[in-house]
Amino acid sequence: MFPFCDTFSSVRLSRVKGSRPSEQSLRVQDSNRMSLMYTTPQSKQPSFGKLNIPKPQSGTSERRTSFFGPRTSGVGMPRNSTMSGFGGTEKIKDARPLHDKSYVQQCIRQLHEFLTEQGYPGTLSSKTLQSPSTKEFVKMFEFIYCQLDPTFEMPNSKVEEEVPALFKTLGYPFVLSKCSMYSVGAPHTWPQALGALMWLIDNVKINWSLRKPKLLFSDFCEDGENIEEGAEFNKLFLDYTAETYSKFMQGDDTFEEEDEAFLVKLKKLYNVDEALLATMEEKHTILTDEVKKLEKESQTDRLMTKRMEKMKLQADLKKLQSYRASLDSFKDNLEKKDSELNAELETSVSHLETLKHERNELQHLLQNQKFTPADVERINREKRELLQTISSLTKSLENTEQHKWNEEIALAKVKEKAELKLTEYHKLARKLKLIPISAENACGHDFEIRPFECGAGSMVQCKTQIQMQLRKLVGDVEEENSRLTNMKLSLEESCEQVNSIITDKTNDLKQLREQIRKLDERWEGEQQELAREEQEWAAEMESVENHRKLLEKKVNYGYDEAVQQLKAAQQQYHLVLQETNEERRTVANNLASVFTTAANHLSITEKCLEDLHSRVQRICSKAVEEDEAAIQKLQETLKDFMSKAKNV
Repeated sequence: MFPFCDTFSSVRLSRVKGSRPSEQSLRVQDSNRMSLMYTTPQSKQPSFGKLNIPKPQSGTSERRTSFFGPRTSGVGMPRNSTMSGFGGTEKIKDARPLHDKSYVQQCIRQLHEFLTEQGYPGTLSSKTLQSPSTKEFVKMFEFIYCQLDPTFEMPNSKVEEEVPALFKTLGYPFVLSKCSMYSVGAPHTWPQALGALMWLIDNVKINWSLRKPKLLFSDFCEDGENIEEGAEFNKLFLDYTAETYSKFMQGDDTFEEEDEAFLVKLKKLYNVDEALLATMEEKHTILTDEVKKLEKESQTDRLMTKRMEKMKLQADLKKLQSYRASLDSFKDNLEKKDSELNAELETSVSHLETLKHERNELQHLLQNQKFTPADVERINREKRELLQTISSLTKSLENTEQHKWNEEIALAKVKEKAELKLTEYHKLARKLKLIPISAENACGHDFEIRPFECGAGSMVQCKTQIQMQLRKLVGDVEEENSRLTNMKLSLEESCEQVNSIITDKTNDLKQLREQIRKLDERWEGEQQELAREEQEWAAEMESVENHRKLLEKKVNYGYDEAVQQLKAAQQQYHLVLQETNEERRTVANNLASVFTTAANHLSITEKCLEDLHSRVQRICSKAVEEDEAAIQKLQETLKDFMSKAKNV
């Protein structure tokens, strides 16, 4: 509830324990004697305690292991305060439920939060933490251990032996075998390794708490004297200790009510200003974010990144332009086919209306006229003509249905191709960081194309808008290119000046060589004179030899430094190579998810088209049934007419 108050009270309690040895013998060192300090992993507050004390079991566990011997009392039974000898040969059993899936998931979430808050350099995800590799485990261990010792470096060889040895040196109370380091991500070894990491994180938090100033709330004290040694604090602490210890001896394991009451009293005693603490914490987070951002910018070569981005943007712009042209042509073809189909449909509807009108007129004439043999003969002739017309119309209707079905299939294929191209466009735009609106290169604009959500007019408007935004983006890139070109020209001019200086120095070197040649000739003439001065030359040669040895020693020292720098560069290269491989794996996973989404979308589209096809079939069958009923009615009226004509 009050993290700063928790930290303060925990530091006070640990200090008072160290300053009062008479009270230390009365307190049994149980791993869960104070719920305020040992709430991992159920609580996200920092836990404090000794380095060699194991982590507590979850709230559902029955008993926990103490370093003073196993306890035999049941839940709710009074405890025996008699302690066995410390540091015996008995192996301590890990009472944490490391094989409980919910407990393991809680530990994984807490590990992920800790690594993220402290700026872990590698890639983190819940999937990788479910079963990490040995390299990833070693990287996490090295990062957490560096929080204790910033100068620590993990050796490259025999990592499987170094990690258990380091845990044993730190005082980890449980056995971590060397064989488990060869397959850390296995289901039977990962929980033990995860428990060791959580124990190491608790040690880091304890170390942080001990490094803090002695008085966290000195600003809220009215007087300058030491509050710890005051009568009020001693009274509060002794009351709290006596109450919790009495409940502990009665069999209780948690003291939440006593903790809350103690924190409230401490808050009143030290006049805690929570608003000021919150503002200071916000300022601290803002300053740390700015420092991280400045460190990132200082480590990257901005000129090279800008050049690479420029080349990528130019290539992507050409692809987008070609893709836009193909989309325009495809859109024109679809509009043309749509207009043709609409015209054909209108003609069919008008023809159907004329046929219905003629049928109604014939039926009206049939009902109102008197028949003669000539009329009967004419009606028979018209009947034959009508039958022929009906058969031809039936054939034309079947042909029309077949043509409609073919056109629908072609339209579905075209739509599928359009969706594939649109998916490629969106994929390319995401690579260019143009989608979504909050992307790096989007600049608050929406480059996403939604062709089936709106009409053709809005599509044209969207097209023009995206073209304008892309032109603006290209203009910005060209402006940056021109600036870099000017910089390149200035660098070329400076390079030419350096070349001219080099040529001048070369001419001077030639003159010096000519002078050396003349001096050599003079030396040949004075060789006899130099023979007399041989002793002096020998002394000078000895001094030169000493000077040469000194230079050789310096050169060897420089060579050793260069070799060390080369090793450091090779280590950095391996780290960058591992990060690149991890990024490739994440990109592959993202591509797989994109392909699954596309496949699901295609299946949904196929279902929609099947529903549309069944609906069209129902409508056509209904129209055919109506026509057949009308024809049957005409036949019945014709039969009645013929029977009447025979009777006449």
